[in-house]
Amino acid sequence: MKILVTGAAGYIGSVLVRKLLERGYNVTGFDVLFFGGESLVGVLNNPRFTFQKGDIRNSEDLLKAIQDNEAVVHLAAIVGDPACSKQPVLAKETNLESSKQLFDLCNKSGNIKRFIFASTCSNYGRMKNNNFVDENSPLNPISLYAELKVDFERYIINSVTRRDFAPTVLRFSTVYGISPRMRFDLTVNEFIREVSFGKELLIFGEQFWRPYCHVEDLADSCVLVLESKSEKICKNVFNVGDTNENYQKKTIAEEILKILPDGKIRYIQKTEDPRDYRVNFSKIKEKLNFSIKKRLPDGIREIHKMLQDGILSDPYSPKYRNI
Repeated sequence: MKILVTGAAGYIGSVLVRKLLERGYNVTGFDVLFFGGESLVGVLNNPRFTFQKGDIRNSEDLLKAIQDNEAVVHLAAIVGDPACSKQPVLAKETNLESSKQLFDLCNKSGNIKRFIFASTCSNYGRMKNNNFVDENSPLNPISLYAELKVDFERYIINSVTRRDFAPTVLRFSTVYGISPRMRFDLTVNEFIREVSFGKELLIFGEQFWRPYCHVEDLADSCVLVLESKSEKICKNVFNVGDTNENYQKKTIAEEILKILPDGKIRYIQKTEDPRDYRVNFSKIKEKLNFSIKKRLPDGIREIHKMLQDGILSDPYSPKYRNI
């Protein structure tokens, strides 16, 4: 199978590309390189990897990208609430309008058989009565980022598609962990960085819940869907993560203190209506036999060791953020 990965140089994409190559697939990496392409340097000489610099807002770039491939994993996006709020026009063009264009081109193309869309559990917004949410729960996006994800999900599910074309929606948990395109504007990564360098970590709204999942496990879920039978994944929606990996911010801090007991942490009360949700992940486990390999304490330890060993010369560099 020949696979196109949009957003290939990104935090998740650069991990996924390597996993696909390790499994023997031919991979086309597609990226506009807003944050550079250093994350792909290690795979450029792989004979099964092809890189195409392009913008998903450009139909000619998209046509060129899909023409020799059989499946698409669509990760390219303006990622996160702050980035979308700062650039709302670009976010809508990229995350919705251009995503629709890519989907339609794939649907019309005779060679594309699979289409995986990286959505987000942020679509749930806020749970009611502290109950777990699942794929059948109402969606309540409370940010532009989530609104655009929800809109494109609905576009996929409601579209009339070819019988041999199987689109799938994956609602990712909040990601963490080491990636070739490292980020420190993610909750877990930022928390451990601050404490590792002896800074006081300020936590706003320590009581709010969120599910977390290691970047490698999210990449593995894409591989699993690519390799699953079409009838199991066609126009299906799966939360990606593990039900036991729902954490409050305070609990994350407690895990960090197990490694760095002298860490300085201060909680600041926040009661307004932010994202607050615990997610059930039974469906992907039961339907596709998905299970995670790394848990939050594993991610905390690996990032702390990377920082302690001085692997990154400046972990506070702006290049490790999406804004």
